[in-house]
Amino acid sequence: MAKKKTLAKDASKNTKDNKSSAKTSKATTKEAPASIQAAPVIGLLTQYISDLSFESPDAPESIISGSGTPQISISINNQVKKRDDGSFLVELALNAKAERDNKMLFNVELSYCGVFNIQNVPDAQLAPVLMIECPRLLFPFARQILAQVTQSGGFPPIMMEPVDFAAIYRQNLEAMAKQAAEKKPN
Repeated sequence: MAKKKTLAKDASKNTKDNKSSAKTSKATTKEAPASIQAAPVIGLLTQYISDLSFESPDAPESIISGSGTPQISISINNQVKKRDDGSFLVELALNAKAERDNKMLFNVELSYCGVFNIQNVPDAQLAPVLMIECPRLLFPFARQILAQVTQSGGFPPIMMEPVDFAAIYRQNLEAMAKQAAEKKPN
């Protein structure tokens, strides 16, 4: 019986030690430094096709007479609008046009949108997040739609290379700075 009492005493001692260490860990988690900020969050609430247009004015002749390599031009534009609920509407606009011998083979216009909830991002970093990261998240979906539409139109699918939205953002900033400098009176 002496052994049973000793085991019971050891068990109650371990329980007391566990309770005190639990109290200590609770106290340390409550005292987080004020310098630690919450991690930035980019939440994609929804994404959708806002507008889609495909035209091939000379079909089926333009599809059947496939002589010569077409000239394909693609333009990309993105816009951001703040919504009343604090979220942001980001629109990625893709326009792909193919011509051969100065005749249009097809023209595709796609407006692909996403609604984003951005949290814990400083105001100074908000524009790059909205103009670089959000379009980067939308791009693979818009790219797939563009490929499917051109293929469904009877042409080979357009397979766009990845886009450097950071470079586009920098170019736009430089262009705006140049315009502002030109408007200043000397």
